[in-house]
Order: sequence, then C-alpha cells, then structure tokens
Amino acid sequence: MAPTSIPPLPDFLGRTVPKLAELTQQVLFGDIWEREGLSKRDRSLVTCAVLTALYRSDQLRFHLKLALTNGLTPEELSEMVTHAAFYAGWPAAVQAAQLADEIFNAAS
Repeated sequence: MAPTSIPPLPDFLGRTVPKLAELTQQVLFGDIWEREGLSKRDRSLVTCAVLTALYRSDQLRFHLKLALTNGLTPEELSEMVTHAAFYAGWPAAVQAAQLADEIFNAAS
C-alpha cells in the first residue's frame, strides 16, 4: 500500500543505509502508519509520547512536526509532555518541552 504522505527522510538515511530508508518508507510509513486501527493523529500522539519517554530528541523533533501536520495542536502536545513527565520523568519532559517550543515558534 502506498502511503498518502511520507515525510521527507533525511538525506543521510538513503545515502548511508538505503535498506533502512526503504523499510522506513515502505513498512513503517507505508504499512504501519496506514493501518486503520488508529488515525494518523492518534499514531502521532502515541509516537511523541513514546519518544518523549525514551528521551529520543532527534526522532521527537521529526515527529512533533509530523504531529502538527497530522492534526494535533500545540496545546495537545503540551498536555502530552506534561502528562508524560509523571511517567517518563522530569528530564525527559523538559527536553521534550524545549523541542516543542523550538518547533511551535518556528511554525508561527
């Protein structure tokens, strides 16, 4: 199944690990993100929460932008960060808040 809107992958991914880029496009965004069980909006919320909890700032930056594209609001993402602080820890939430602030202010 062809994905409706794959976010552009970083150039290094296809250049350095082309199979990973292919799997990202075809399996992750082409299959998993296209499944009917959750909306893309909900998948973005779950993904951002997990990346916040795992302290994966580079991936979180990418997915916060995607979450806005998929219909989440800055207010909803802010609530996710606040909620995650109690489960993922304060440092992870503060890092996520910093990234969110950069993205929200760059978008405005």
